[in-house]
Amino acid sequence: MPTSGEPPADQPGPAAGPGAGTGPDPAWARRVAGKGAWAPVAVGTDVRRLEQEWVPAWLRPTRGENRIPAALAILAAVALQLSIPNRYGLHPRWLLPTLETVLLFVLTVLNPVRLTRRSTVGKYTSLLVVAAITLDNGFSAGFLDYDIVTGTASQDATGLLTSGAAIYLTNIIAFGLWFWEIDRGGPFARAAGSRPHPDFLFPQMASPQLAHPEWEPRFPDYLYVSFTNAVAFSPTDTLPLTVGAKALMALQSLVALSTVGLVIARAVNVLK
Repeated sequence: MPTSGEPPADQPGPAAGPGAGTGPDPAWARRVAGKGAWAPVAVGTDVRRLEQEWVPAWLRPTRGENRIPAALAILAAVALQLSIPNRYGLHPRWLLPTLETVLLFVLTVLNPVRLTRRSTVGKYTSLLVVAAITLDNGFSAGFLDYDIVTGTASQDATGLLTSGAAIYLTNIIAFGLWFWEIDRGGPFARAAGSRPHPDFLFPQMASPQLAHPEWEPRFPDYLYVSFTNAVAFSPTDTLPLTVGAKALMALQSLVALSTVGLVIARAVNVLK
């Protein structure tokens, strides 16, 4: 009986002579990546079908991701930024939200619905949008925290809580976008299946038998990772694997913890 790493004895194995060692006769079999077994494959068999059966969707080329969820998240972040009082934002107050909207328009022109046209301009424009949201929200959090610590914050508990909530929610959106942009090189690289090593280990990757065969991380998955990190102040079901991913999650937790802790403490003190 052949071992799992060898073809059956009555079937041709790797070719002998020149070029030997390159694998089994393609007319009979091919080795399935990562399975350590020979699988019968007739000439002309649909290789894509075999890839779908043996290789997880997140590791092979797939259809480009839909832009709409990320675009809606960016618009929500812009609206939240504009809702924060002027004293807690960079000035002129309209500058960064307007820049983010214009850059989103450029990205939409490049890829209206599906992320199919990869370009250097699109890559850096997308990163600039996320950086602008993060910068504006970071300064807002810093200004609010400074006013609370120095005792110059508003005595309006409702205003403090709404400002803190807007900063907190924007923090979730901004880092969800960061996670989406950096994991395995971004959405275009993930769709191409060109980078096998992930920055984030999702449960579906660790236990593929529990996941849908066509599962692959999409923007809502990264937004959920950001939400849980902001709520728990640490990773939950999805683990960061690279230094960059760990640094981003640590920074997000720091912003979330300082905002929530100081705002709630100040609001409770005002309400007494």
